[in-house]
This record gives sequence, C-alpha cells and structure tokens, in this order.
Amino acid sequence: MKETKMLETKALTIGDLAARTGLSVSAIRFYEDKGLVEPFRSSGGQRRFLRSDIRRLSFVLIAQKLGLSIGEIQRQLARLPHGRTPTQSDWTRIGKAMRGVIDTRIAELERTRDRLDGCIGCGCLSLKKCALYNPEDRAGLKGPGPQLVLGD
Repeated sequence: MKETKMLETKALTIGDLAARTGLSVSAIRFYEDKGLVEPFRSSGGQRRFLRSDIRRLSFVLIAQKLGLSIGEIQRQLARLPHGRTPTQSDWTRIGKAMRGVIDTRIAELERTRDRLDGCIGCGCLSLKKCALYNPEDRAGLKGPGPQLVLGD
C-alpha cells in the first residue's frame, strides 16, 4: 500500500504526459489501446503513467517518422522490461534490433527515388506506356500496385 502511494506521487496524469510529449490525450489513449504504454490506476481510478512512458512515447513518435508501422513499434517495445524503467542497455538493444528495419527502409526509399527519377527522366510520364521500364505492362503480371518501384 505504501509503495502504491509512493508510485502515485511520482506518476504522471494523462494530461501531464500529453504536455511532456506534445501528444493529445486521445493519441495517448490510442497508444494505450495498442499496448505501447501501460498506465496503472490510482486509488481514485485515474490513469497514471510512469516517467519512463515519456521515453516510450518519444520512441513511438520517432519510429513513426521513420515509417515504422504500429505493429513494428509494438514488437520493439515488447523487448522493454515491464514494471521497471528501461535502462540505457535496454534501449541500446532495441536500437541495434531496429538497425536492420531502418536499413531496409532506407534501401526501399533510395530504390524508389532512383526509379522515379529514371521514369520521369524518360519523358513519357506513364509506366503503362513506358517502353523503357514497362513495355506492354509486364509489371501488371506481377500483381497490383507499383511493382517496378516497390516490388522485388
């Protein structure tokens, strides 16, 4: 009981967390629903967040700017300990695990940039009619979407 009271006094309200992260209260609730933060309830039944949730939500914002999906972010945050503030080594472990994901994303972006530049450079502005990249719409046989840009 004494430990719970001490935890409550150091904890943040959802409004405090919103102010510290720049997120709206509804966004924090969304991330809570996705399991990215796990508040506890005060003796009065109100959500309370640990100070370490500021870092968790900051990570979420950064990861989303990098183009990671909520699912990818969930998998990474699942690596963090529950019930204690993550340490530098916990975050380092996640950083190392994410390097492959980020490197893949960078390669996709570079490939997209380079192929879009090439397409626009040919002058036809149409992948459907383009004799250089997609004669007779061969890419359409591979499936829907921009196969030449995003496909293997």
